[in-house]
Amino acid sequence: MCRQVFGFRLAMIALAAPAALLNASPGLGAHLVGAAVVVTFMASYALFRDWERFGPLLLRHPTLLAADTLFGSLLLVSAGPDTTLAYVSVCTPLLAGLAYSWRGAACFASLQSLILLLVQATLARSGDRTPAEALLLPGLCVIAGAVGSTLRNLMLRFGEATRALTEVQARLAAAEAVAEERARLARELHDSVAKTLHGVALAADGLAASAGAPAPDPATLRRQADLVSRSARRAAAESRELLRDLRRESPPSEPTNLEAQLGDRVADFTLSTTIPTTYRTTGARALPPVPPAVARQLLTITAEALENAHRHASPSKVEVTAGVENDQLNLTIYDDGHGLPPGTTLEHLRRAGHFGLLGMVERAASVGARIRIGRGAHATGTEVRLDLPLAALTTTPGEAA
Repeated sequence: MCRQVFGFRLAMIALAAPAALLNASPGLGAHLVGAAVVVTFMASYALFRDWERFGPLLLRHPTLLAADTLFGSLLLVSAGPDTTLAYVSVCTPLLAGLAYSWRGAACFASLQSLILLLVQATLARSGDRTPAEALLLPGLCVIAGAVGSTLRNLMLRFGEATRALTEVQARLAAAEAVAEERARLARELHDSVAKTLHGVALAADGLAASAGAPAPDPATLRRQADLVSRSARRAAAESRELLRDLRRESPPSEPTNLEAQLGDRVADFTLSTTIPTTYRTTGARALPPVPPAVARQLLTITAEALENAHRHASPSKVEVTAGVENDQLNLTIYDDGHGLPPGTTLEHLRRAGHFGLLGMVERAASVGARIRIGRGAHATGTEVRLDLPLAALTTTPGEAA
């Protein structure tokens, strides 16, 4: 704002300088007025052009503004208070209010008003002025000083409010980041380690029951013990993978072959559950390479949907399809089991402690995908359909893998 005031002063000095030079007395008077024009013009130009450099100097030394006021008074005497230099006089207390608060505004308003009154008293043509006309410019100086001081206080308060708002936003962003990380860790634990440990517990229960039988079968015991061992090693591997995710500084850059990964997940699911499960691609276009961050979420959603079908739906078959249609990557997991209970909502599942579907929705949202869970076009069963725009494969808003 001070820069804009100096720009206005610059224009007013340029307009009034010819009148000041013409009215100046020949000889020493003309030289003094010329020097005053150069000094005030160059000072205003420097502060207008490079306020960041010269402004702090003016703020630290109010005497510089006082010296500028005295040089301006020479022009005012020569040109007269009826010229545009009167507006330059009014700008001085305004600048003082902006730069030095109300004390500086009062001091410079008094000084400028006194100079104006002395100039009007010494000019011969001032005898025709009424007291109201004579006090008009000094009064404007007082008002300008009050306006400058008020604007300074408002800007300082606005700056404090802006800093406070920035601090609050920073704290909210940090809290949101912590909440997002907690939700991510909850999803990872639920979809990997927690499920595997649950399988270990079931396998251990089966082993204990077989060992407690009147005539335990050694082959069955070995098979069940091997299942417990494999499940425990899998839980350890998943824990290590989760720790690597937490310590990884940047996501891997190699894209993932989603089609091959989906095929492997389906084959593993069929082998471990004996539920007939098929995987096929749809559409004329092949699946594009997928960034690891996106592929991880899609594969985890698929694994969660398959596990839900196995644990809750008792299906006779499961179908997994993937393809590209209308610039979208479509992924569908359908089972012909019992289907979701009527009236199932995410909030109800959250309160009941079932976080699988909630985690699927959060994972889909993290990569910019739309997920729908229901019957779809089928009469029975459950269909999980995920639609991901291909544009999201280049700029993914989701989490790093």
